[in-house]
Amino acid sequence: MTNDDMQFEEPEIIYIPDEDGNEEEFEVIMKFEVDGSDSKYMMVVPLSGENEEEDEVYAFRYEEDGDDLKLYTIEDEEEWNIVEETFNTLLGEMEEDN
Repeated sequence: MTNDDMQFEEPEIIYIPDEDGNEEEFEVIMKFEVDGSDSKYMMVVPLSGENEEEDEVYAFRYEEDGDDLKLYTIEDEEEWNIVEETFNTLLGEMEEDN
């Protein structure tokens, strides 16, 4: 698959409940694994943000169990630093390819 093919793929949309139980739509922008870990991570952005200029990116550790997707917030600072560094590295590589 070439980079051109990837640009036309349908975005993966997931629904995450907020603190009030309302489901919000998020687009998955990247999934990756961290070297030396069995954990999988995904980066998502909200689809309907009040302020379009502030594209907040959220990171979650996730597990797939058949069709079920379980998301876990990253609360450990060391784990967060590793995820952030990996995301920035992968993002930089994607930008270099374009």
